Amino acid sequence: MRHVAKTRHRYRDAEGLRVRYREAGAPSSTAVVLLHGAPSSSYSFREVLPTLGEHAYVVAPDIPGFGFSDAPPAEEYEYTYEGLSHVIEALLDDLGVERYVVFVTDYSTPVGYFLATRHPDRVLGLVVQNGNAHEAGLGEAWDSGRRYWAEPTEENKAALPDWLTFEGTRDTYLGGLRAEVAELHPPESWHLDWERLSRPGNTDVYFQFFYDYRKHVARFGEIAEYHATHQPPCLMLWGRHDPTFDIAEVVAYHQALTTFEAHIFDAGHFLLETHAAEVADLLVTFTRDVLDRAGAAT
Repeated sequence: MRHVAKTRHRYRDAEGLRVRYREAGAPSSTAVVLLHGAPSSSYSFREVLPTLGEHAYVVAPDIPGFGFSDAPPAEEYEYTYEGLSHVIEALLDDLGVERYVVFVTDYSTPVGYFLATRHPDRVLGLVVQNGNAHEAGLGEAWDSGRRYWAEPTEENKAALPDWLTFEGTRDTYLGGLRAEVAELHPPESWHLDWERLSRPGNTDVYFQFFYDYRKHVARFGEIAEYHATHQPPCLMLWGRHDPTFDIAEVVAYHQALTTFEAHIFDAGHFLLETHAAEVADLLVTFTRDVLDRAGAAT
């Protein structure tokens, strides 16, 4: 019988915001930090936390603007990935976490890389799941976004994909999938996301995340230097049917890092919705290896 840890649901104040987070395992100065993508929340990790928590201290926050963390209106709070990385860092400091493996995906990738480049000694390893840090992963799906970033006119905004809708939220989960894979997705996931995203003003918050992503792309050179200098161990997990994040990103990471392991799944953008058990096992093995290598107790 597989042993699992209980998941705790808690709140703490960080950088003036009330942050909701899930945690499992015995609190420790070393941890695994799970950062979700958009428009989801720590709910994405609900099936991973109990297994991983048997082997490490695990923290999965709701990034402000999503889930049950504070979501101030866009006109009152400047949502930037750099700013949100300070919120996550303040949460970890308050929890006594000094070093950690960080899991990033989608829009949490910029947050994770701000943490890593600011304090590379604290990040013991990277887990990247359908998240970009190279031009290779930005295919044609990003063309309209690039035009808007270069010239944020109403005309270019109107040409962007209509993703800030219930249908767009659902398609983030199901886009590009074969019917046999799509039917593995529990529909409550996108219904929950849309319930939070459709709160008054939240689509404006989400759009700020999209617009600030241009700064993440501009940092690709700095991230390449971080990879080359620090060579963090990296586990890459990829849903190959993702219509937005190109699978070419896997090769780009492989070329950049020496300690690198990749697993490609018959899945889409939200890989954990269909392959949580497989991913949990891979995370346990990777985390154990990384923490052993770093001489960190689990």
